[in-house]
Amino acid sequence: MVLKTYNPYVVAAAATIGGMLFGFDVSSVSAFVDNPTYREFFNYPDDIKQGGITSAMAGGSFFGSLISGRMSDILGRRYAIQCGAIIWIIGSLVQCTVQNTTQLIIGRLISGVAIGICSSQVPVYIAELSPKNIRGRLVGLFQWAITWGIMIMFFISYGCSFMTGAKSFRIAWGLQIVPGALLLSALVFFPESPRWLATKDRWDEATNVIAHIQGGGDMDHPDVIVEMQEIREVVRIDRMSKDVSVFDLFAPGSRLRTFVGASAQMWQQLTGINVMMYYVVYTFAMAGYDGNAGLISSSVQYVINVVMTVPAILFIDKWGRRPLLLTGSTFMALWLFLVGGIMGHYGHYVDSLNGNSEIKWTVPNRSAAQSIIAFNYLFVGTFAPSWGPGAWIYVSEIFPLKQRAIANGFCASINWTFNFLLAFCVPPGFKYVQWRVYIIFGIFCVTATFHVFFMFPETKGKTLEEVDLIWEENIAPWKSGRIAVADLEVHRNLRSRFEKDKMPRREDPNAFHELGDVSSSNNGSGTSTPALYTDDPGEENSGAVDRTSIDSNSRLI
Repeated sequence: MVLKTYNPYVVAAAATIGGMLFGFDVSSVSAFVDNPTYREFFNYPDDIKQGGITSAMAGGSFFGSLISGRMSDILGRRYAIQCGAIIWIIGSLVQCTVQNTTQLIIGRLISGVAIGICSSQVPVYIAELSPKNIRGRLVGLFQWAITWGIMIMFFISYGCSFMTGAKSFRIAWGLQIVPGALLLSALVFFPESPRWLATKDRWDEATNVIAHIQGGGDMDHPDVIVEMQEIREVVRIDRMSKDVSVFDLFAPGSRLRTFVGASAQMWQQLTGINVMMYYVVYTFAMAGYDGNAGLISSSVQYVINVVMTVPAILFIDKWGRRPLLLTGSTFMALWLFLVGGIMGHYGHYVDSLNGNSEIKWTVPNRSAAQSIIAFNYLFVGTFAPSWGPGAWIYVSEIFPLKQRAIANGFCASINWTFNFLLAFCVPPGFKYVQWRVYIIFGIFCVTATFHVFFMFPETKGKTLEEVDLIWEENIAPWKSGRIAVADLEVHRNLRSRFEKDKMPRREDPNAFHELGDVSSSNNGSGTSTPALYTDDPGEENSGAVDRTSIDSNSRLI
């Protein structure tokens, strides 16, 4: 019998190696895209071919995300991630023996399938294992692992770029096998998700895992008892429903959540972060930095990406999800507008730059070029603690248990769809619209800010089961952060009793939209809707609730 480790920090740290795979893939391209050896070996790829090479990974990830939910529900979260690790190793082997562009694209497609599985199921695995008070921090480790993977692979590729011939990139791509092997072997020593175990009626195992994580191994610990009761109730309700498919995500009661989750992943890509990551060498070349100077300047933002993700990991469970996302997209829009404005004002068109005909813009003014670099760094430093971890954390929390694996897979597929489109379209964008690319992404960031404010409820500090109540009770997103769990329970119980007794309902379909909107009112037909509260505990009204029976600390706002 294999000895299991239950420390949530250790489990999360090992599982997030799945994020490192994503990071390795990102910089394995960016470090070589302007390298003479790379360009010569692959017959000087034009913007379409390079876009195809870069986007192949995202194409595979799209497919991997779609199959990951069903795989995870059948095999379990842990085994699904291990399958992803095996597929990653195969893809890395294909890439490190590359002979031509076709083989490179195939290798990246295979690796992309692995990333699709891991990127959608690692956050689910961590979220279902984490105590609610540190869940955001632990899921945030996934994004931190991505940043480490990007930085490590960039420096490996930079070192290998000094080698002659194809071995420079073959060795770099072959080293991608290492994190895949580590992920595959490490998960042997960690438990399965207790919520998945519960869905398979493996209650003793589920209780044992929760006890080790929440109660130091004590199955009678109050926190363990409460959480297991919540899980049992959720599983009971879920079994009253039919098997879940992707189509169920768009059924009434689910489609809004699906729209928000998919949008979170879409906006993460439309912030423009991959412009800064995949094609950062292009950006710095336009600013007048090429060769080793360009690579060294580019590497600084990878370090910034790693360092600035730390604040989110440490404080996201105190700050909340909404403030991070709102602040992040607002400031990223500012930096993008400044980069685009400076490029447009101080730059000019060129037929080619440093022998690369795919780059059609340059900024010869030294001060302007340095400002562009500074704002690039600020952009990455803003993305790292906000939308970087925020999107993955948020999507892993908002879906009910019965939909969580499939929904996360679907939402991750949206991320990879836009990743694919942007990776394919950005090279032609730099070629044909030049500096305006940054203005376009700035507008996307502004739109994301408004979308988050009006449609993304807060999930901080609540169990995954409590998050369901936020959606079920249709709480206004900008008020959701101030809602206490006790208030939600009272509101739900009042409405359940109200409906059970078949009391007259208000004509307004949003009658229960606001917590506290439970007073008596005239429905416009001359009759009054009976009050849900009464000061007289003996009143003969089956729909009334004794106000004295409600905890005084559970005031509705």
